[in-house]
Amino acid sequence: MASNVSGTHRQRTGWEAQSAWATGWTGAAAVLMTFGGIMAIFQGIAAIAEDDVFVTTPNFTYAFSLTGWGWIHLILGALVLAAGLALFTGATWARAVGVALAGLSMIANFVWLPYAPVWSIVLIVIDGFIIWALCSPRRETKPGT
Repeated sequence: MASNVSGTHRQRTGWEAQSAWATGWTGAAAVLMTFGGIMAIFQGIAAIAEDDVFVTTPNFTYAFSLTGWGWIHLILGALVLAAGLALFTGATWARAVGVALAGLSMIANFVWLPYAPVWSIVLIVIDGFIIWALCSPRRETKPGT
């Protein structure tokens, strides 16, 4: 058993972070993934509707139709949103899935650069932060110690 500042006891279950920073960075990654997933869903919907916001370039190497990119962003955004929400529950699998989805999101936003360059660069940086936050080392206690 471990005691906290007020003197009450609580039972430790599983692996628990000793550092508030470890929990804080995971929480920040969860918030950013949730927000990024919602924004990607809206971005996908706008692209599927072939909104006039997006400008297409004629000789783009990764040329999909705007509707095709919309579906990619919509599906990827829904998966990122689900993983971000799972991070709030402390699910261990959500960290690994979050790293993989943030990596896929980085790639998708890199090839999306000609359509929305500023937004793509912002999301690439945010995805990089998410990967760093989820992979940063944590000091954890073993159960029973």
